[in-house]
Amino acid sequence: MSSGNGQDSTLPPRLVVLTGLSGAGKSVALRALEDLDFYCVDNLPVALIPDLMASARGGRADYPRVAVGVDARNRPEDLAELPRILARLIGDGFDTQLVFLDTRDEVLIKRFSDTRRRHPLATGERALADAIALERHLLRPLSAIADLSVDTSEMNVHHLRRLVGTEVGRHGLRLIVLLESFAYRRGVPGDADFVFDARFLPNPHWVPALRPLSGRDPEVRAYFEREAAVGDYIGQIRGLVDHVLPRIEADDRAYLTLAVGCTGGRHRSVYIIERLAEHLRNQGRDGVQVFHRELS
Repeated sequence: MSSGNGQDSTLPPRLVVLTGLSGAGKSVALRALEDLDFYCVDNLPVALIPDLMASARGGRADYPRVAVGVDARNRPEDLAELPRILARLIGDGFDTQLVFLDTRDEVLIKRFSDTRRRHPLATGERALADAIALERHLLRPLSAIADLSVDTSEMNVHHLRRLVGTEVGRHGLRLIVLLESFAYRRGVPGDADFVFDARFLPNPHWVPALRPLSGRDPEVRAYFEREAAVGDYIGQIRGLVDHVLPRIEADDRAYLTLAVGCTGGRHRSVYIIERLAEHLRNQGRDGVQVFHRELS
């Protein structure tokens, strides 16, 4: 039996606590879980987790799947209390998972330098390297008890989203389908299971008013809806997807990536991916994720 968001209502309420070093990808991981119908809260004080989960009690949970981001901005004494809080929630029948995201120091320093973001523990007197060292010290007890530890040093956003979907988000769900748009000039996604080429379709890039827009904008959608070739192509892709997905699910696959590419990755491929996502969600499929590589 499933609830409205695809969660099996016979499963206990689920809590995922995401923690780890700042810059290791916690925000990306939370967004990935949000796409999988988790109720997500970032930087929640640890002491408030039991109150949040009190609304997810029993089989008729208001929030059957909750993800909470916890970082070193919590008070040290509250971080020290987290293992006991999780133990109490497990005793109360909650399904909990603590996920720790780690990254090498030199990679973190480069990420903060590239994005020009300030480390949350960096102050006028504390350099970035010292802030990272302090954060490691504060979070070491959580790293030691994590159910899943992930080193994101060599991961891009797409790889991390995929890992979160397969290792964390799939619990109680069917096959997760990632729909990705891309530009051929930047290369085909290396981990795509199916790749479709949209470069032969009419291109809004050559319409000056549409050029700065994307395939998600109403004006571009209206342009494509007037083009029979676009609708025909989407229908053919949908037919193939509807044919193969049940067979892939029967093979107990956890994840499927379907990619659509065009020249710039902004119009044709984005529009087709959005239409495919609508189609799958209208079928009641849970676990559909959309990633527009050139728009991110």
